[in-house]
Amino acid sequence: MSYREQKKYLEFLKSHEHKFKGKELEDYKMFVKRQKDDEDFDSISIKRLKEIYNKYNVSIDRSKFDSFFKK
Repeated sequence: MSYREQKKYLEFLKSHEHKFKGKELEDYKMFVKRQKDDEDFDSISIKRLKEIYNKYNVSIDRSKFDSFFKK
């Protein structure tokens, strides 16, 4: 994972930080600290970061909004 991808994931998760509980909050704080120190994430950390990102990055079903717009 490149530095850019790590930054993208962490910036997205920053807006959802208030929703974290327990282990997720600890992991997030560790990721931020490692990012500030310019350390590369190992494979386990990358996997955990992606899991947290996927949990909070829920895509919106846009078909619900069709009734508001004329076709």
